[in-house]
Amino acid sequence: MVSLRFVLCCLLVSSAYATIVSHDGRAITIDGHRRVLLSGSIHYPRSTPEMWPDLIKKGKEGGLDAIETYVFWNAHEPTRRQYDFSGKLDLIRFLKTIKDEGLYGVLRIGPYACAEWNYGGFPVWLHNMPGMVFRTTNKAFMNEMQNFTTMIVDMVKKEKLFASQGGPIILAQIENEYGNIMGSYGESGKAYIKWCANMAQSLDVGVPWIMCQQNDAPQPMLNTCNGFYCDNFEPNNPNTPKMWTENWTGWFKQWGGKNPHRTTEDVAFSVARFFQRGGTFNNYYMYHGGTNFDRTAGGPYITTSYDYDAPLDEYGNLNQPKYGHLKQLHDILHSMEKTLTYGNISTVDFGHSASFIQPKKDQAAFFGNGNETSDAKISFQGQSYVVPSWSVTILPDCKTEAYNTAKITTQTSMMVKKPNEAEDDPSTLKWSWRPENMDNFILKGKGVYTKRQLFDQKIVSNDQSDYQWYMTTVKFKKRDPVLGKSMSLRINSSAHVLHAFVNGKHIGYQHAENGKYNYVFEKDVKFKPGHNVISLLSITVGLQNYGAFFESVPVGVTGPINIIRKNGDATIDKDLSAHKWSYKTGLIGFENQLFMTNSPSKWLVESLPFNQTMTWYKTTFKAPLGNDPVVVDLLGLGKGTAWVNGNNIGRYWPAFISSEDGCSTKCNYRGSYHSEKCQTNCGEPTQRWYHVPRSFLNPEGENTLVLFEEIGGNPSLVNFQTTRVGSVCANVYEKNVIELSCDGKPISAIKFASFGNPNGNCGYFEKGTCESSNNTINILTQECVGKAKCFIEVSVEKFGAPDCSGVVRRLAVEAIC
Repeated sequence: MVSLRFVLCCLLVSSAYATIVSHDGRAITIDGHRRVLLSGSIHYPRSTPEMWPDLIKKGKEGGLDAIETYVFWNAHEPTRRQYDFSGKLDLIRFLKTIKDEGLYGVLRIGPYACAEWNYGGFPVWLHNMPGMVFRTTNKAFMNEMQNFTTMIVDMVKKEKLFASQGGPIILAQIENEYGNIMGSYGESGKAYIKWCANMAQSLDVGVPWIMCQQNDAPQPMLNTCNGFYCDNFEPNNPNTPKMWTENWTGWFKQWGGKNPHRTTEDVAFSVARFFQRGGTFNNYYMYHGGTNFDRTAGGPYITTSYDYDAPLDEYGNLNQPKYGHLKQLHDILHSMEKTLTYGNISTVDFGHSASFIQPKKDQAAFFGNGNETSDAKISFQGQSYVVPSWSVTILPDCKTEAYNTAKITTQTSMMVKKPNEAEDDPSTLKWSWRPENMDNFILKGKGVYTKRQLFDQKIVSNDQSDYQWYMTTVKFKKRDPVLGKSMSLRINSSAHVLHAFVNGKHIGYQHAENGKYNYVFEKDVKFKPGHNVISLLSITVGLQNYGAFFESVPVGVTGPINIIRKNGDATIDKDLSAHKWSYKTGLIGFENQLFMTNSPSKWLVESLPFNQTMTWYKTTFKAPLGNDPVVVDLLGLGKGTAWVNGNNIGRYWPAFISSEDGCSTKCNYRGSYHSEKCQTNCGEPTQRWYHVPRSFLNPEGENTLVLFEEIGGNPSLVNFQTTRVGSVCANVYEKNVIELSCDGKPISAIKFASFGNPNGNCGYFEKGTCESSNNTINILTQECVGKAKCFIEVSVEKFGAPDCSGVVRRLAVEAIC
């Protein structure tokens, strides 16, 4: 009897901390209460454990209720049944950090992620299993998917991290955006998605499961929307709330591309319209994008930076005004939670669309103007309102305008990079070097095994390296009809980058361009009688991560390969595709771990070579002072990989320059956004600066930077810098309060200030035709200089009353940090 009472006591204690998560047609319910939920994506491997608390805290301070993340199968199971949850991959630690901050979690197990992650998150060994086809009713695939999904669920359950156990996780996701490509799989696709639903439900996690972009999601799965706009999305069941799992705050960047930006006004507009039209759950993808360390970037050609123009930038800084403007919107929406989740929605068309939410007691109104050029004038309950084009005005009490998506009252922060003050001469680092040892491959053609066939690189390498050697020996007799003066080597290639060597000589390289990953490499070559060694180095730059049957997209030297001789009008062709090919995965320098600080290998200090292919460089440096995020400027280098103290900070490719066309000096937020709408960085390296997390550095003593340069570059320009807020500015209408903050550092000066009708943008303000008689700069200097932050009431009482002929007065200010 005593033991029975003890068991009952334990059950009562554990259930007392459980959270009941359910839903109805209006909202996710937590302990029976409908909730407005604002969530943000932060992917744990794209930052470091030391960064997680600050990122999650900033999410909470920005008005988020939840943090969302994918789970990355290939990172956790790089080799079948061998698992890694250490360091950046410590999923449980990340989820506990979310819990410690008092936020909810959304766990998107997938295990297909997409996410511009290498191979969409699938391990390549999965592809190489016999008879394997991904994401369909393939027994081998379903067995492996179920094994990994079950393992993740069991890990999370063991730590009691589902809300049903008292943990933070309120939603889980199975599969991902399958509806976008399901038609290619026919009836097997429909059967597969039903199997996914049944398998997920059988895991008994105690919280709802979601399926994004899956209009036929089987019950009880909740189908959700992804995209730039989801206000017109309608769930497939009246008992499913309107949920937005990916509100794209920007876009990803690809090598050779420009920097994409999505305006703050447009992101806010999309959110407000979504809630105006009945939405109650919004997740920002991304809230913090972070960095694709090591070989995790997908694509092909996704950059190392995954900044995504998110509210928190790649390094964790506030991306203002996006962060602050959305925080204000979140505060308004949370204040209206009961109205938004219990009120009846009715829409009145004023020509621009206005919707009213009318519960029994409270009232609220959204005025939406979807016109791209004209402001809307709306008369409502005896008052007149002006709604700017492509904006939403929110009146929580149906009277007072509390927020408009196009009227930004948050500061803009201008980021700058500062030299490394810990170094006496930060622009001059002392380098040592050594060549990559390739003799066995380019002179002898000696690999690990041989086949009379050209194989896809995924099959040969199992994605253990970006680098794959394909080698063969061709023997010519003196009077061979192919031998002659005009000869070339022609290679049909699916390698992202291809280097070719003949008899030890580098004859050239080529990389895929403009999204075309199949191309013909052809170079003139002089072959000799006797044995000739042809060595081809295929390099991947992130495996494809999206599309139907994407796992089968070829990569590597897939052929055919021909030696061509032109003799007048005649062409003689020798096909090498069925020759005996020798294979070797990886490079010797990687196998010898030249990137480690304790590598015993000998390095040369004299005759430092520039613009030499396949070369290793090493230097030491002191960690920059302070706590500002650290970046390394790799301008002058070609393409390769970088390590700091043995930590792989990702692929670099500053030699890949974006095109001159397609950028705009000023971006118009009005009108539907697309990824090419607001681009910058034309004619510049796609990525010049690379993030070095503080946790990778030794604060005292020396640090080591190692570079492997593939195509040739000049390391003498490499230097370390810190990134911080350099100046802040605002352009705010009167009757508002503006906060100026230098992210914890004091404001040092007021560079510009004008109250009236000033012109220009941040960094380029000019006085207008009317100006306050009071000295605006002196007023702001007294209130702000020397302080970490200051609050300014924009009013005629403070600044005087300039006569601006009926134009609403504004305060423009720029402060130096």
